[in-house]
Amino acid sequence: MSAESERKTETIPEWKREEVDAIVDFLDAYDSVGVVDITGIPSQQLQDMRRNLHGTAELRVSRNTLLVRALDWADEGLEDLTDYVSGQVGLIGTNDNPFSLYQELEASKTSAPINAGEVAPNDVVIPEGDTGVDPGPFVGELQAVGANARIQEGSIQVLEDSTVLDAGEEVDADLANVLAELGIEPKEVGLDLRSVFGDGVLFEPEDLELDIDAYRDDISAAAGRGRNLAINASFPTTATVPALLAKASGEAKNLGIYAAIEDPDVMPDLVRKADSQVRALAGQIDDEDALPEELQDVAAEQAAPETADADESTDEQEDEAEPEPADDDEDDEDEDEGDAGDALGDMFGD
Repeated sequence: MSAESERKTETIPEWKREEVDAIVDFLDAYDSVGVVDITGIPSQQLQDMRRNLHGTAELRVSRNTLLVRALDWADEGLEDLTDYVSGQVGLIGTNDNPFSLYQELEASKTSAPINAGEVAPNDVVIPEGDTGVDPGPFVGELQAVGANARIQEGSIQVLEDSTVLDAGEEVDADLANVLAELGIEPKEVGLDLRSVFGDGVLFEPEDLELDIDAYRDDISAAAGRGRNLAINASFPTTATVPALLAKASGEAKNLGIYAAIEDPDVMPDLVRKADSQVRALAGQIDDEDALPEELQDVAAEQAAPETADADESTDEQEDEAEPEPADDDEDDEDEDEGDAGDALGDMFGD
């Protein structure tokens, strides 16, 4: 250490050295350490957040210069967090992974009123409906900030959803008063994670914002494809060995059946296969007397549909051979016409 450095060290007050040492101990105590933005959070809400994080994470707030010095003195890698130490910030430590920390901080955020002079984080909308405010000057205040408001049915009502401020614009005093009167809290209050260092990697919020359900589905699908690949490649693992053994057992049994191997485990299937083949063959034999008694019923079952078809064919032929009644009537009519002709001949002397 140079003489100049020694002089600077000597001039650091004791309480600052103790604070830096305490911060370094804090950094060493956790697997993941991040920088969080605490701008605009009232002290009471900040204390509530500390209590809510108890057991999973710890928040440490100090002067930025002391935080930077502690990060520089801590383990290798944490010094990269110094780039995010500006404004009102604090350090947060946890033994969970950075992704779990980010999810927890996002879930802990709550809505809060917005004050005059603040920038709207999102579009500010006054929703359609009854405000619950009695008729009076407030209807003019609503109209002044851009809300479509009227007095109807004895109260002040907003006739449609009204966007009164776009995201990124500054809130003026009139709008802040109207929103407070309506109980609209357009901003979220919470610890905004700027960056976190864990497992030797520096993460920013966009790296940690994940769709957990979609991520879980992707992992499950990848695991399934990996398992199928391992099974098809006959690669033994604790997850694939049961399936590989079942597959090998099935293939060995099929081989034994087709090769007619007289193994105790294969014999029942061989007997069933032989019985099926014998019955199929018996069904092709027309002469029942040529078959053993126990197979004659098979031949009869095969012949029964053929007999039924033959009977139907015979019936159709008989129906075609029967004379139609209409022919007899025509013959009778011819005979009647002949008799009438003879009678007329007699009357006229023919």
